[in-house]
Amino acid sequence: MVRDGYIYALSLLAVAAALTWLTGRWAWGVAPILLAAFFLWFFRDPQRAIPTGKGLIVSPGDGLVTETVSINTPEGPRQRISIFLSVFDVHVNRAPISGTVIQVQYLNGQFLNAMNPASAERNEQSMVTLCGQGEDLGLEVTFKQIAGLLARRIVCRCSEGQTVERGERVGLIKFGSRVDVLAPANAELRVKVGERVKGGASVLAVAPSGERA
Repeated sequence: MVRDGYIYALSLLAVAAALTWLTGRWAWGVAPILLAAFFLWFFRDPQRAIPTGKGLIVSPGDGLVTETVSINTPEGPRQRISIFLSVFDVHVNRAPISGTVIQVQYLNGQFLNAMNPASAERNEQSMVTLCGQGEDLGLEVTFKQIAGLLARRIVCRCSEGQTVERGERVGLIKFGSRVDVLAPANAELRVKVGERVKGGASVLAVAPSGERA
């Protein structure tokens, strides 16, 4: 459970108790109690079995694969894998590879529907670039936490110089949102549009070992 869930739930339970005491009617406390239960469920943080192997790029979040496309970036060609997180998905985000954080950028922007491909460039987002280590040595992968129509709060717990492990918890997005992974152009995709993935557990692509993105 993410700490935020307890904060929201306890606050709403306090509201429910206050309303019941002030009005003398338990019915006034039903709505806050139901909301408290929703927040406890929404901020769940299940354990995941992290796959091992050279060059594996795992999903940074739970959700639906909405796009796999080749793009050009200032650093060269990449494959972008986009995943839409609905309000019903786990919203804890995880590192796609093991490595050192070499860049963290936070970009202000709009709050378009996260299903809209334009949201990848125009929405508020946090962008983290990792330089691979261990089994991912030589890889350079970027992942984005992108705000959506409802998601107005991005929590990124990465800082430059920090070392993370594949599948490690690195942040959170509240509430519906999107995560993108910019993988090497020559990586072999292991997912397709319409497929559901799990953060830290589902392999999105496999990159040739020893090669940078």
